[in-house]
Amino acid sequence: MPLGPTIIERLARARADLRMGVPVVLTAGGRGALAVAVETLSATRLAGLRDMGAPELVLTARRADTLKARAYDSDLARIAIPDDAALPWLRAIADPADDLNAPMKGPLRSLRDGPADLHRAAIQLVKSAHLLPAAVVVPVPHALALVGGANLTLIALAEAGPELLRASPLHAVASARLPMAASQAGRVHVFRPEDGGEEHFAIEIGRPERSAPVLARLHSACFTGDVLGSLKCDCGPQLRAALAQMGREGAGVLLYLNQEGRGIGLANKLRAYSLQDQGFDTVDANHRLGFEDDERDFRLGSGILRKLGFRAVRLMTNNPRKILMMQANGIDVAERVPLTVGQTDQNAAYLATKVARSGHLT
Repeated sequence: MPLGPTIIERLARARADLRMGVPVVLTAGGRGALAVAVETLSATRLAGLRDMGAPELVLTARRADTLKARAYDSDLARIAIPDDAALPWLRAIADPADDLNAPMKGPLRSLRDGPADLHRAAIQLVKSAHLLPAAVVVPVPHALALVGGANLTLIALAEAGPELLRASPLHAVASARLPMAASQAGRVHVFRPEDGGEEHFAIEIGRPERSAPVLARLHSACFTGDVLGSLKCDCGPQLRAALAQMGREGAGVLLYLNQEGRGIGLANKLRAYSLQDQGFDTVDANHRLGFEDDERDFRLGSGILRKLGFRAVRLMTNNPRKILMMQANGIDVAERVPLTVGQTDQNAAYLATKVARSGHLT
């Protein structure tokens, strides 16, 4: 039906449902399951899920490793939920905030029979909704009946699988002249992804030539650093230094990508900060939460640059991953321009960890 939602729109609906604590229906190969995020799950819905079948807790392999649980499915672990386990037990398994106060959370029994594709899709959706990467999944025999009967969103993996892996197309929606401290000749462009995610911005300084490598910076949004002046990171100083250098040279483009906290969202970033206060470095904090070192998708930046007509950049970065991603997606990196500013007593260990464990350059 022409008025009905496409798979992209259903995925956006599913993410919104998960953030509200509403289960979604996942199907593949004649099998079906209900999936809901642990973070937003209510006791009432947990009881309802138990009425439907045997619920399983799904964790990423990173979180499972912290809990000493076996991840038989390589990138994730399926954990049997004890019959007497209540919502606080699930929350304690999913959220590492109190791991040091209560380190013994097991024994945890990992499941290994049957395919894990529906469980993997549940984790992908929960991650993309910027929730803790933990889900409750209940295999159900008549999944399609729940779609109409309970008015739940249906996600068929045959359709959704490719969409979960690809970078969402971006569309320019607005632009306007904006005089700034860095340059009175500034222009801001807003790009909106098709998948319903956050909008991203391109800030042009001057009138950069499209025929030559442009001085460019891929800057991930950092509310704490860019807005509050946090001393825990170097993001705010990097942002201001990049704009200032573009102003001095008379031309440049800064891409402001809404990928807070290396792509895990502000709430999870603050959870990681709390873990850092417990003594974990930035990488280990992400792993204890269940995330990878860096969950950002820099394909967004190359897509925006191409839409603006740029094909080569002088990239302001200390992150070699950005260079590789640009080159893999059609943007030539003619030069790396180091951006080393903003070191403080409070972020010295953080910056050293980026060099030692994430391969950042100096």
